[in-house]
Amino acid sequence: MDYRVPTAAQLLTGYAQGVFPMAHSAADPQLHWYDPPFRGILPVGGIHASRSLRRSLRRGGWTADASPDFDAIVDACAARSETWINAPLARLYADLHRAGHAHALAVYHQGQLAGGLFGVTLGGAFFGESMFSSQRDGSKMALLWLSQHLADCGFTLLDTQYLTPHLASMGGQQIPRASYQAQLRRALTRVADFRARPLSDAAALLRRLEGTGVQSG
Repeated sequence: MDYRVPTAAQLLTGYAQGVFPMAHSAADPQLHWYDPPFRGILPVGGIHASRSLRRSLRRGGWTADASPDFDAIVDACAARSETWINAPLARLYADLHRAGHAHALAVYHQGQLAGGLFGVTLGGAFFGESMFSSQRDGSKMALLWLSQHLADCGFTLLDTQYLTPHLASMGGQQIPRASYQAQLRRALTRVADFRARPLSDAAALLRRLEGTGVQSG
């Protein structure tokens, strides 16, 4: 693709082809397409939760919301010293959200915003874009809720673009481009709806995590 700032429809076409846009910085007015040789993914419905994370859930005070203020979550994700989310990309995400192809999830601890994330959806694929923590474990809790919610709603692919140590600790894997493309093609044939089911509450999430058979560490 040779366009620098795509439309929302062109953005979805790019995702369907396995590429994604980023800016070099918030000050960069252009967008650049990426197709890395290896892709990060997380298991839908099977993210690893450490003992300490489960203890935190068990102590209580955690809640989640699958329909928070979308623009506020994007702004929180971009509010860091280095970000690849520039103003044109933030506007495109807002356009996709209004069209039903981008969603955010926020988590709260004792009523205070603790973290969140957002991503783009197409078929049975969720393309995770960015996340943030404003309290300890905030982004990890958001990922736990997201993984289970995607499974409930019919998704089969949770794309993280790149694999980081943070994501690897939660069961993330790095797969070759060809393997990613095969998973993407299968996911795009599915019908999934991020709003099809309500989020589990913390107690139900904990029960499911402890019943998955995933080893704790």
